[in-house]
Amino acid sequence: MTLDPRAPEVGTDDDRARLESRTIDRDQLARALERAGYIADDALVMTLFLALRMERGLFVEGAPGVGKTLLAVTLAEIFETPLIRLQCYEGLDLANAAYEWNYPRQLLEVQAGRGGDLYRDEFLLRRPLLQAIDASHARAPVLLVDEIDRADEEFEAYLLELLGDFQITIPELGTLRAKHRPIAILTSNRTREVHDALKRRCLYHWIEYPSAEREVAIVRARVPELDAVLCTRVVAFVQALRKVELAKPPGVAETVDWATALHHLGATRLDAAIARPTLGLLLKYVDDVERAGGPLLDDLLGATDA
Repeated sequence: MTLDPRAPEVGTDDDRARLESRTIDRDQLARALERAGYIADDALVMTLFLALRMERGLFVEGAPGVGKTLLAVTLAEIFETPLIRLQCYEGLDLANAAYEWNYPRQLLEVQAGRGGDLYRDEFLLRRPLLQAIDASHARAPVLLVDEIDRADEEFEAYLLELLGDFQITIPELGTLRAKHRPIAILTSNRTREVHDALKRRCLYHWIEYPSAEREVAIVRARVPELDAVLCTRVVAFVQALRKVELAKPPGVAETVDWATALHHLGATRLDAAIARPTLGLLLKYVDDVERAGGPLLDDLLGATDA
């Protein structure tokens, strides 16, 4: 990865060390994100910069598709480090999130007459949270705890020790600590409120839908082959669509998908003939597709001429 020529290049040993030790400065971080195709506003860059410097987790909320998960993916790319992802869901427990013992192997050990200590490291199955603090990492990985609001409230208690001290206590083994504190990104679509105790262990940022100018920059970065005028019209259409009362307004990810589809279709203009049959890339509920594809479509297309 190469940054703006006015900034030190990341290719040097010194700059690589700065990245690995998280001493990258704020402007360099902003340019690194942009080079990787992630167009962040100043507030997000500031919060992320502080989370890196302070070695704190970053809790990001926002509507689906605004770039919360992509932020973690991009950080792993920038820092050239593993991305460890924990996808949350209802019923997620410690065994699936942090660790569990390999009971079949322990049983075989007993049956073979080699009982001894059955709670050794070789019998430990490491799940994402424990993987993130594994001392064998050469550098800090990125830990993505995705959609924490989908997990049960009880699960949040499992994260408190990890986010507070980047350690996990296993009764049979003791406390395991990270040699390199992971870059922890927690995301939420705010389907429910997350407990304050968890939020206090992180820096917080709400990701808004981007302005038209920034969304154009995002689409151009992700779909550089798309005609510039068509790109502007695509974004204007989506921005107008978000003002309509819908079950699920399109996120930036949907804008990028739609722009990519239009490029593959060889579209050179945005009209009803191309927009109506491709609305399924923007909208995920049939009622929303029917509403946007009806008489309202002409108004939405008209907004792209403004």
